[in-house]
Amino acid sequence: QVQLVESGGGLVQAGGSLRLSCAASGFTFRINVMGWYRQAPGKQRELVATISSGGSANYADSVKGRFTISRDNRKNTVYLQMGSLKPEDTAVYYCNAVGSDYYPRDDYWGQGTQVTVSS
Repeated sequence: QVQLVESGGGLVQAGGSLRLSCAASGFTFRINVMGWYRQAPGKQRELVATISSGGSANYADSVKGRFTISRDNRKNTVYLQMGSLKPEDTAVYYCNAVGSDYYPRDDYWGQGTQVTVSS
């Protein structure tokens, strides 16, 4: 099993910045890709960004150029640096970790952290 604990959410004004962190513990050797998803009220959960253990990143079009995902494999931690925040970025942000090819059914989620962007 893998446990994910997020931190760093909060309230920020439009145009501001926040950094989210997600620390993984447990059987972290099973993990390949880690990422961030978000869910706004009344909407489906959507991809924000993912990063592989090798550092290959992928972003949703809506956050490209504003958000940066990074990862410290020694600390088993993934970060999401969010800049130029907009009110439409308001959502609960969830950390996700999926297993490597050896553990294809592994799919873990954190408890979520609220990000609120005021206009």
